[in-house]
Amino acid sequence: MAKVTMAARKEIMKRFEVAYRKANKTKKGRILDSICESTGLSRSRARHLLSGSTPLKENKRKPGRTPKYNAVFVATLKKVWAFMDFACGRRLVAGMSDMLEALISCGELEVNEDILTKLKTVSAATADRLLAKIKKGLTLKGKSTTKPGTLLKRDIPIRLGDEWGDAAPGFVEIDLVAHCGETTAGDYINTLDVTDICTGWTETQAVLNKAQRHVFAALKEIENRQPFRYKGIDSDNGSEFINGHLYRWCKQEKIFFTRSRPNRKNDNCHVEQKNWHIIRRNIGYNRYEGQDAVDAMNNYYAMLRLYSNFFMPQAKLIGKIRVGARIRKQYDIPKTPFRRVMESEQIPQVTKNELLETFESLNPAALQRDMINALHQLESYRLQL
Repeated sequence: MAKVTMAARKEIMKRFEVAYRKANKTKKGRILDSICESTGLSRSRARHLLSGSTPLKENKRKPGRTPKYNAVFVATLKKVWAFMDFACGRRLVAGMSDMLEALISCGELEVNEDILTKLKTVSAATADRLLAKIKKGLTLKGKSTTKPGTLLKRDIPIRLGDEWGDAAPGFVEIDLVAHCGETTAGDYINTLDVTDICTGWTETQAVLNKAQRHVFAALKEIENRQPFRYKGIDSDNGSEFINGHLYRWCKQEKIFFTRSRPNRKNDNCHVEQKNWHIIRRNIGYNRYEGQDAVDAMNNYYAMLRLYSNFFMPQAKLIGKIRVGARIRKQYDIPKTPFRRVMESEQIPQVTKNELLETFESLNPAALQRDMINALHQLESYRLQL
């Protein structure tokens, strides 16, 4: 039997409805036989429709609560999530307003008022649930290339990772990340990572090798472009940091210079976290050598600093509570480094105005596209070992 359309079914049911209700039992059976043969409905379904106890609907709704977030919303959420570098639900929700404002003003995203309202009010748990099926993990391994510098250890005090409670903007942790591939032989590029403790503002710069002069020049160049001057510098025990050149400069500029304990990475936990999140996730563990590769990497970092500092929210650890044998960590509401700088009373208003002007000029989607192109260019300098 050919498939009968819904409109045809309705017409047939309407034609027999009055006759069926007036008919006796025998005639009702004949009417049901005719309708079932012509429409394909079961006798029970046809009887309920003809008696008027069940209306004939175009679509039968599934039992349960009507979904609040439809496919259009989920597709838009995935798009914003990708622009935010696949952040977790807590960070995604915290940075949603800034990202939406930038994407809409730049014409990168078009959404109606209903979807926009839902994006701004969706909870972190719901966002994680809606995105759960497409999340993927990534596991990478690397080498440590830190060589101890012993010359000035007695002159440079040790600072532990949990002693930053009083940190103001300008107290930073610094570290070098090696791009050496599978071997530490010869010269290879390193990235200097400078992370502010108070605001989370992170700057990165590639250097030709671990020579003190390259690292020191990069450290000063980073200070000139971040929104505050150095007040304190905390490093590991590598000779690229523990040296007379940097020590004398810190004394001259009245910068508080401290170091971590040997072989205790948690003492530099803030910058170690950024080593992974900012550098390893983007650059990887490949080997790069030469000035051309340095220039290509710094071209990428020039865009990455804008993207990470202005659009990527970060949660700060604010306390630890021991519950039995476990330590429960407490975090604040995630905010971008840009927002933390804007909220700081120790940052001049002139600097805040400049940052706000920069923020309003940025297109995060265009930044992502340019970063992808810069990474492709950097890949051409990767050494195959």
